[in-house]
Amino acid sequence: MSTLNECETELIEKFPPPGAGRLEGKVAIVTGSTLGIGAATARLFARHGAKIVLNSRRYDAASHAMRTELGEQNALFVQADVSNKDAMEALVDQALEQFGRVDVLVNNAGMNVFADPLQMTQEQWQRCFSVDLDGVWNATRAVLPTMLAQGAGSIVNIASVHGHKIIPGCFPYPVAKHALIGLTRSLGIEYAARGVRVNSISPGLILTEAIQTWLSSCPDPAYEAQRQAALLPCKRIGDPKEVAYTALFLASDEAQFINATDILIDGGRSQLYHE
Repeated sequence: MSTLNECETELIEKFPPPGAGRLEGKVAIVTGSTLGIGAATARLFARHGAKIVLNSRRYDAASHAMRTELGEQNALFVQADVSNKDAMEALVDQALEQFGRVDVLVNNAGMNVFADPLQMTQEQWQRCFSVDLDGVWNATRAVLPTMLAQGAGSIVNIASVHGHKIIPGCFPYPVAKHALIGLTRSLGIEYAARGVRVNSISPGLILTEAIQTWLSSCPDPAYEAQRQAALLPCKRIGDPKEVAYTALFLASDEAQFINATDILIDGGRSQLYHE
């Protein structure tokens, strides 16, 4: 019967088996955390021991429900638009005042802007980039000083399959998501030696509230849901929790050697050459 050597024992102590408490003692900011992938991520992080800073650009029923669900001792809600640099700095200040540190940032807030390139307004272009790219940078720039001072931190950006493949009729959203993946890689390399990791996740079709609303608007919602599922190699639409579990892994100490990379979560859809 073999016994563990000193190196193996050290690794086990450093990287405990997955389970409850994977973020024990950590503080995580999750932007856009009252619905969809953001809400699933906030709930999962809280289950694994993290204190959560919830965020939305408005305080509504969904925001109230999330704050109530997680509890005031474990969660702080800060209303802030990620496109506002000063608002994101204030959010981080409140997080530090409440919890004393920030270990994880999940940049989930985003918006779809789909328009004909030549008919798109300047306002549509600016709003897409102010949220989907500038918003990520605003939050990241706000947390970097405290993470660098700690010598540790994990930033997880929610990108998109649109950052890998082009779907006609979706301009300029893919432009912003390609840029977001570039931002992820650049910052991951920039701060790798100082203990801060920056990674991204690129979800495909995920059954969020927004997708449910879109399906409901179709002439035959059940048919459209089946049609969309049939396009995926796994023959089903993804669940927000599946993205959240990947964010949990990247945020945890289990992923300490993963940096400046992007993980696709699309059921294999982007690898198909043809239908």
